[in-house]
Amino acid sequence: MITIWHNSKCSKSREALKLLEEKGGRFEVFKYLDTPPSREEITLLLKKLGISARELMRTKEDLYKELSVAKIADEEKLIDLLAEHPKLIERPIIIDANRAVIGRPVEKVVEFIG
Repeated sequence: MITIWHNSKCSKSREALKLLEEKGGRFEVFKYLDTPPSREEITLLLKKLGISARELMRTKEDLYKELSVAKIADEEKLIDLLAEHPKLIERPIIIDANRAVIGRPVEKVVEFIG
């Protein structure tokens, strides 16, 4: 089953959700800001995405600057920050079994769900 890590305040996330709804398949919506993912869930997601924790971060987010995240090089500390501050997580994220994609631009969602 497909899962979307969704933030309803984000236009790209809303677009991705609309695409999933139009496709008509079954999917789950995970509102990661309401129920922050665990460190383990983030680690698994990074493996499915095939990226580093920094690549999952919203580097233009004010919180990124406030926490001086750019100065942190340790991957484990970055994962801890993502778990502690889910607002730093890029969105939307579409997950299916053993693979995932960040839906920016939204065309990546189209390719992913085929």
